[in-house]
Amino acid sequence: MTDRSDWDGRLQTDRPHSARVWNYLLGGKDHYPVDSETGDVILRMFPEIAAIARQQRSFLVRTVTFLAGEAGIRQFLDVGTGLPTANNTHEVAQGIAPDSRIVYVDNDPVVLVHADALLRSTPEGKCAYLDADVRDPRKILAQAARTVDFDEPIGLILLGIIGQLPDEEEPERIVAELIDALPPGSYVAFSDGTDTSDKLTSAITAYNAQSANSYHLRPPEQIGRFLQGLSLVEPGLVRSADWRPDPDTADITRDQGHAVGAVGLKE
Repeated sequence: MTDRSDWDGRLQTDRPHSARVWNYLLGGKDHYPVDSETGDVILRMFPEIAAIARQQRSFLVRTVTFLAGEAGIRQFLDVGTGLPTANNTHEVAQGIAPDSRIVYVDNDPVVLVHADALLRSTPEGKCAYLDADVRDPRKILAQAARTVDFDEPIGLILLGIIGQLPDEEEPERIVAELIDALPPGSYVAFSDGTDTSDKLTSAITAYNAQSANSYHLRPPEQIGRFLQGLSLVEPGLVRSADWRPDPDTADITRDQGHAVGAVGLKE
C-alpha cells in the first residue's frame, strides 16, 4: 500500500498543479480555486488550450486502442497519468482485452487518491497505482514489475509528461532508461507540446511563473529524438490530431497543431 504520511505537505493547494489545471481545462471538477484561476489566465492568453487538452485525450484513446487491438499489447505502463476522466487507459485497453494489466504512475497525491478510488479493473485484468516521479525511472520500473512482466511486451505511455522536465534534468536520458527496460515487441506512445506558437509560449511562461511545477515546450524535431531507435508506426511523428484520426468522428480540434505525437515499436 502507498505510504500517504507525507501527502498533506505535498498537496500544495496554494499553488496550481499541472494535473489539476489540466483537469479544469478538460471541464473536470477535481481542482482547487488556484488551479481554475491559473487555467483562466492561460485561456485568456491562449483560448485554444482547451481544444488541445481534448485533442490530447483523444490521442490517448486512439493510441491505446491501437496498442490493445492491432498491436496485441496486454500490459501498459502509464507515466504521468493525470486525474481520472473519461476513457482512461485501463478502460480503453480492458474494453478490448479484459485481461490487460495497467500500472498508473503519478507523484501528485490528488491524482493517486482519485485513481485509487475510481480506477477499477476488470476481474480478469489488474490496475496498480504507483506514487513515483518520472525523474526516478529505477523506482518506477522496480515497482511496476510487481504488476507487469518485463519479459513480455509492454505499452509505455508518455503523454505530456516529459515536457514537465527542463533540458538540464536530462529528459532524453530518463526516456532512454525507461525504453531500455522494455522487452522487444514493446511500444512507446509519446506526445508533448511544441514551441510553434508565440501565444502558447507566452501562456506557458505565465503558468510556469506561478505553478508548483513547470512545462517546457520544445521544437518537434527535439521531441522526435525521444523516440530515437524505435520504429515509428505510420504516420510517424505528426500533430497529435493527425495520428490515425477517427474518420467517423468530427474532430473540431484538428486545426490546433501545437502538440505532436507518435507511437514507436522497440524491435
